[in-house]
Amino acid sequence: MTRLTRPLDHLLRGAALGALCAFAMAASAVEPAKPAKSAPAKAAKAAPAKPAEAALADANAEQIDAAERVYYGVYDCEFNQTVDIEKHPKHAAYVNVKSGKSIWLMKPVLSSTGAIRLEDTKGETLMVQIASKSMLLNVKTARRIVDECISPKQRELIEAAKVAKAASAAS
Repeated sequence: MTRLTRPLDHLLRGAALGALCAFAMAASAVEPAKPAKSAPAKAAKAAPAKPAEAALADANAEQIDAAERVYYGVYDCEFNQTVDIEKHPKHAAYVNVKSGKSIWLMKPVLSSTGAIRLEDTKGETLMVQIASKSMLLNVKTARRIVDECISPKQRELIEAAKVAKAASAAS
């Protein structure tokens, strides 16, 4: 450290310590200290809680339209992975997306380009469906979870496009 930063560090540490002491004194003056509980008693009370399902907004007309355009079923993806998309049993116009051991509750959204976006209700993942393929992304880490996914319906569309292209080339 340089000679100039040493006094500054000393002052900052002193100010932080003073603020911490003042906070501790104020907290103890407001509420008397409680006797500490033993760790096993706390552990016995803390039972694993079942994750509560978030309250979902009712689907509007655009979401219902997007849900009707979703390609449902099992997708074959790169590296012999699969993704399964099915209608949510309790919430209309929402879908469950399964990949590996993970399941996400997603809201279908129709994008301006015509692609279907399945947006995770927790904001963690995103499934994008276009005519030729789909991909599952982790939006927090900006990485692909699974790519090159093709549903049976997409496979039909790809084959129909090949046939149409061959027919137009022949004529």
